Amino acid sequence: MSETLSLTAQDALVALMIAISASDEDIRTAELVKINTAVNTLPVFAGYDVDRMNTMAQMVFDLFEQEDGLDALFGLVREALPDRLNETAYALACDVAAADGTLEETELRLLEEMRYELNIDRLHAAAIERGARARHLTV
Repeated sequence: MSETLSLTAQDALVALMIAISASDEDIRTAELVKINTAVNTLPVFAGYDVDRMNTMAQMVFDLFEQEDGLDALFGLVREALPDRLNETAYALACDVAAADGTLEETELRLLEEMRYELNIDRLHAAAIERGARARHLTV
């Protein structure tokens, strides 16, 4: 499937959000709500066909079952995502990871891999992570 699937920049953003949610093998409702809210409200997703979200989810699940699936996912993302959206992609992934109030070890490792693959500067990554943490604190 992934060999013939051509992703848009918006698809790549959705795929990364789904990947971080699925990384701990437990997609929580809060994470799904966060993904849906992002796609339905953020300007970067203007005009996005929300029906493609199911296609992106299935692609991510299929890739996660393959030995080199994560590398394949990052290859597709690099191809589709303009560099100017790398920080946006990381911020969206951080928001999804933080949405349920806990960060599992697998989510932390995938975020680290995303920082590397998206070439996110350490200082920028820390600021993005701090913002996600601040937005998802509870009283």
